[in-house]
This record gives sequence, C-alpha cells and structure tokens, in this order.
Amino acid sequence: MVNHPLRTLPILLAALPLAAIAQDANPSSRIVITAPKAALPLNATSTSAASLNALRAATGDTASLLRATPGISLYGAGGASSLPAIRGLADERLRIKVDGMDLIAACPNHMNPPLSYLDPTMVGTLKVFAGITPVSVGGDSIGGTIVADTAAPAFAAPGQAALVKGRLGAYFRSNNDARGASLAASYATETFNLSYNGALSRAGNYKAGGDFKSWTETGRVGQLLPLDEVGSSAYETRTHLLGVALRNANHLVEAKLGVQDVPYQYYPNQRMDMLGNSQQRVNLRYLGQFDWGTLEARTYREGVEHEMDFGPDRRYWYGTLSGAGVPCAPLGGAPNSCAAGMPMLTDSTNSGATLKASLALSEQETLRLGSEIQRYRLHDWWPPSGGGMWPGTFWNINDGRRDRTAMFAEWEAQAGKTWSTLLGARYERVRSNAGEVRGYGTAAGAPGSQVADAARFNALDRERSDHNWDLTALLRHTPHASLDIEVGVARKVRSPSLYERYAWSTWPMAATMNNFVGDGNGYVGNPDLRPETAHTLSATFDWHASDRRWALRATPYYTQVADFIDAVRCTTALLPGSACPATSTVTDEFVVLQYANQSARLYGVDLSGHMPLAEGGWGRWGLEGLVNVTDGRNRRTGGALYNIMPLNARLTLTHKVGGWDSGMELVLVKAKDRVSDVRNEIRTAGYGLVNLRASHAWKQLRVDFGIENLLDRRHDLPLGGAYVGQGRTMSMNGVPWGTAVPGMSRSLHATVTYEF
Repeated sequence: MVNHPLRTLPILLAALPLAAIAQDANPSSRIVITAPKAALPLNATSTSAASLNALRAATGDTASLLRATPGISLYGAGGASSLPAIRGLADERLRIKVDGMDLIAACPNHMNPPLSYLDPTMVGTLKVFAGITPVSVGGDSIGGTIVADTAAPAFAAPGQAALVKGRLGAYFRSNNDARGASLAASYATETFNLSYNGALSRAGNYKAGGDFKSWTETGRVGQLLPLDEVGSSAYETRTHLLGVALRNANHLVEAKLGVQDVPYQYYPNQRMDMLGNSQQRVNLRYLGQFDWGTLEARTYREGVEHEMDFGPDRRYWYGTLSGAGVPCAPLGGAPNSCAAGMPMLTDSTNSGATLKASLALSEQETLRLGSEIQRYRLHDWWPPSGGGMWPGTFWNINDGRRDRTAMFAEWEAQAGKTWSTLLGARYERVRSNAGEVRGYGTAAGAPGSQVADAARFNALDRERSDHNWDLTALLRHTPHASLDIEVGVARKVRSPSLYERYAWSTWPMAATMNNFVGDGNGYVGNPDLRPETAHTLSATFDWHASDRRWALRATPYYTQVADFIDAVRCTTALLPGSACPATSTVTDEFVVLQYANQSARLYGVDLSGHMPLAEGGWGRWGLEGLVNVTDGRNRRTGGALYNIMPLNARLTLTHKVGGWDSGMELVLVKAKDRVSDVRNEIRTAGYGLVNLRASHAWKQLRVDFGIENLLDRRHDLPLGGAYVGQGRTMSMNGVPWGTAVPGMSRSLHATVTYEF
C-alpha cells in the first residue's frame, strides 16, 4: 500500500531552485553555508560533540544520548527505541525533527519512534528546546522540541585537491552480547560532496541484576529463559544514509536518502514484538544566503512498512507450528492448545515541505517567517490467523489521514547589550479522518463486541478539523557578565493522533494491542477528543564565570494543560454494547481504558552545572551534575499523571590528562510512589548506580571503554512500564500484574573508532 518514496525523487528535485548552483565566476568568494540561526533560549540545550562521543560508547539507542540533558527522561521500549520525555511530557507531545523532517511513529505500540531511524553514530548535532519553545521550531506539541541532525556536508577549500575522509567504528557490550559496526565516508570537491553513513547493530536479551527471576510454569514444553534474563529485549538494526550536496557561492542544494531495515526488535513492555520494520526516506533541501538574510526550503517523503507478531520468547508460551496441518506443541498438557501467531501490519506514507526565511531588519532585529505542510497516511490491519482471530481481516485504522498546514512569524530584537526579546505566533490547521473498519468476524457471535463496536464507529462522522494557535514570549536580561536571566511564557497546542482518535475496538484482546505507553493496559480511541492546550511559565537563572569554567543553571517551570488527553476506565455506560470488562474499581490487574479530555498541571525545576576541582601534574579534575524534579497531576481527579520520573540526579567526577578523558558517574533515583491510579501504574523502589567511563584519543584512533552498573545493583526502571515480555500476552491478564521492567545488570563496553 505504500508508494516507495524514491519514486517521487524526480518530482521533488524539480521543486527545488536548482538554478542557484550555476558555476560562480569567482571561486574565491565561496563561503560556508549555514542554516538560519534559530533563537536558543537559556533553557535549551545543545549536546556537544565531546559529550556525544562519550555517550555513544555505552548505547545503541539514539534517544539515550539525551540521558544527561536537564529535564529529559526516557520511557522504556525496545533496545534501540526508547521514547524521550521533556518534563513529564513524552512521545507525540513532543516535536521531534530528524534532519528537518517531522517523523511519526507508524505503529499502535509506537515501536518505530522518530529517533530510532538514526543510529547514534550518525548524530552530528542534538538540540533540546524544553518548555518555552520558539514558534520557528515548535508546532503540534506541548512539551518541547528535539532536533537531531546528521553532519553537515563539508567541501574542499578553494584551490585544494578533492577531500576524502571517513570513519570506521566497532563496539561490544558484555551483558547482552551487543555488537555493532559503523562506516562513514565522503568525497568532496569545492562544489560537490558525496557521503555515505551506515551502521549495523545486534544484541540479545539482557540480564537483570539482583534477585530478578523470569517467569516459569510447570508442564511447559521447550526451554525456559534463564532466570535472570529479561525476555523480549533483543534487537537487530541496519541503517544506511546516502548524501549528495552541491554548493556554489552562497547557495547549497543537498539530497539525503535513508534506508533502515529492522529484522526484529523485541519489547519487554508490550504484548507484541516487531518482526520487521522497513523505512525509506528522501529529504531534499535548498539553503541560500542573500544580502537581506537566508532562505531555506525543504521537501521530504517517508514510507514505512511495519510488522508485529510473537517473538521467540512469547511464541514458546503459545507453541509453534512445525508444518502445515501439523499440531503445535501442547501448552500445559492441553493438546492443540496453541496459536499460530497474530500478524499485525502497518503501512504509512509521510510527506512534507517547509519554507523558511530569516530577514535581518537591522543589526539588532531579525524577523523569521515560515510555512509548513505535512500529509500523513496510515493503514493498520491484522490478517486472520485462527484461534478466534478469523475469518476476515481486522482493520484497526483504515485509511487514516492527518494533514497539517502551518505558518509562523517570529521577531527577535536586541536592546542594548543587556536586554533581548523574542516574540512569536504560529497558526496550524490539523485535519484528520479515517475510513470504515471491521473486526475479524462480522456476524453475531464474533469474540468481544467487534460487530457492535465497528457499527458504532462506522456510523460516526469521523472527520475533524482543528485550528491551533501557538504564542511565545521571551525576555532575557544580562545584568552583569556572570549572570543571565530569562523569563518566558508560551501557549502551545497539540491535536490528537490517529490512534488516540480512531482506535475503535473495546474487545480486550484488540485494545491491549493499542498501547504506546507500555503499561500493559488496553486503550480505546475517542473521535471527539479536543486538542491539548498548554500554558507554560518558566524562568532560567544562569550563573557562570566569564570564561564559563564554572556554571550553575536553574529553571523552575509551571505548565497547565486544558483538555489534557488522559484515560478513564472503559465502561458500558460510556460505550453501550461494548466488551468493556467490569474493571471500574480493580487495582491489581490490567484494565481497558478510553482516551478522554481532562485537565492537568505539571511543575518542577531543572538544575545543572559544572565546576573545576583541581589542575596540576595529575591533570584536570572537575565535577558535573544535574537534578530533575517534576510533579504532574490530573486536576480533575487529583491523581498523579502516568510515567512521571521521580526526583533524580547525576553527579560525575571528571578527569582529563594528555589524551585521556575519564569519569565516574553516580545516578540516584528516588522511589516512584506517586502513580496513576486509573492505569494501575506499578510502583518502583529507589536506587543508586555507579558507572565508569574512559577514553583515549590519538590523531586518528579513539578508544572508549567503561562499566555500566559497576556494583551490579538490581533496579526497576521507573518509566519502563509493565513487564509482559513472556506469558500469554493475548489474554489481558494472562501475564502477572505488578512486575516492572528491570534495568540491566553490570555490563562492560568497549568502542574503537578510526578516522582517515
């Protein structure tokens, strides 16, 4: 169903102003082309190249490169696909841009989030705009924006020979036998750049520390997992990126073609596993510098084909077919009690275009103008597979459509040397719709209430159109060289996703497959959801030395969200004739929930800083740290919001001498005892971890190594969700409730990188 994005390459190329690359008569006038500089508030963070190098060594998950960023926490998911949260707001409440593209998770479990399409070795720059987000980088989000870019194309200097360079890398991690390799190479003249970037990674199930025990059951046929192994946590990814760029004078045209293939990625907090994910994307960009400012145009198209089913750790519990007509292994001694699997397929196409201009009104004033469009199509269907899941195809989302049109204006001004302001407004129109659906069965007697639910959904007018306004105001003051103060206020709006509006079945088996927060519950959409509207007030105080040898930054914030999309217990009073189970008061089981507009408030403070300790013959010693505090409440019920990271801190003792760079990190996390009652969220205990890292860099060779969880502490992930990586996951409560996904035990890692 997906049109291959590469087929549209000629059309997209024609849309760019290629005439700008005509040969320049004066080669010496060529300059480096840079993108329009977006305003960077004090509470925004740009991860340095040195930090990225150190963080890459211990992870295969690009989102985890943000783990030491103030205000950031990570929802647990697959080994290469965690979901970032900014101050308690996660996933689609954030705008995540990859090389300027707005990517969308095309999966009812959000197994393919935007950052998963970049290997950590491919990240050139990583920026986080938390809370108060300039309208030029915001839109359709309420929590903030994450911008991940690959390296910009480099060109040979005027009059010099062609530039050939590259990088080879390989890594190993002991706990889950993770291995990977990467290659980057480029050829460049003064006007032409050709580059390739590729990465392969593979890991097995990881082992948990302490007294964690995987599930066992008497009478099973086959081999059980080792007692300390976390089921459904293995993965394999293959990512490739090809780039072509042409430059002339003040103009740049570049094309990037990306291909990713994920043969498998298993999920310990979901009831299904990813058994195939293929993404192809083409991304075309023009950037020009003129006397009046800069102009940037971009167009992109992405296609995704996604497949879910039982991975090996789940298939054991259901038995496996050994051939056509041959019974599968018995479960618990019951003959022929097995499932052939439950294939779930998703196809999506995502295309968009942006046009941005940055006008220098004067030396003190800059005006940014822009417009954006995005067209998204989603098909989510489950072929028949037997065991009640037949005779027809179950259409979860049929011809889902979500289209955005936006425009913005942003004015930045400098008043003297000590005052600056940023004001912006953004308008977005978001239109969504979905076609008619059906269950596996269309006759009376089909499991659950597929027939009644489908009839109810199909009778609705499903088209929705939202008109959203974002407003941002920032005021910065520098009273003296060692202090910056910034105060900001923002109004931000996000429209519901296709799954939030159009997942229609209350049948517990189907509802549990529509869950992108990993809590084990089932979710039903609500076509009448209104957009979320967040009002945020924050202030940032930045104390620092004039040379920034030491710095301390504090950002208190308060956010109030009207029409916050939370969840309520599914009942027949809300959905007459449905299969909502009688779980309105249960507190120790998984339940079926429906999305509903509520109201919420979040507040907290982010603290971060660094300081030197000593410097001498033994090198330079320093201390880095951050502390995050967030509290989130549903204002209607008074209960806690789901997956709010408890009080946490990171303290790192750093040391540099010669080519050596090392650190000892202490991670402290308070117990999570404020939990969402409506979701029966699992509590977790507090813990402390010690991590060690070291690296040595020569002219062309770099070696990184370290130990994560040095003391091998048992800990449960506060945002890891419910452990459903084994067991009868097709049944809502066929797996024990109350077990959180455990963290990884002690693991050694080593990375070697060679540049040429």
